[in-house]
Amino acid sequence: MYYTYIIYSKTINKYYIGSCQDIEHRLQDHLNSRSKYTKITKDWELKYFETFLTRSEACQRELQIKK
Repeated sequence: MYYTYIIYSKTINKYYIGSCQDIEHRLQDHLNSRSKYTKITKDWELKYFETFLTRSEACQRELQIKK
């Protein structure tokens, strides 16, 4: 399974949109400063996600949301 997700930081009042294969592991990456953009703060919360069968579908949806 692949995921497109939206996380939010109250500290900086920003959303981040991404896609991945393991959503729990990816959220931990964001919380533990292992992502360049999200290492600014450590209060990211998962707000929304969608599930897809292929990576391509998840990436396409990520781009669609970002537009």
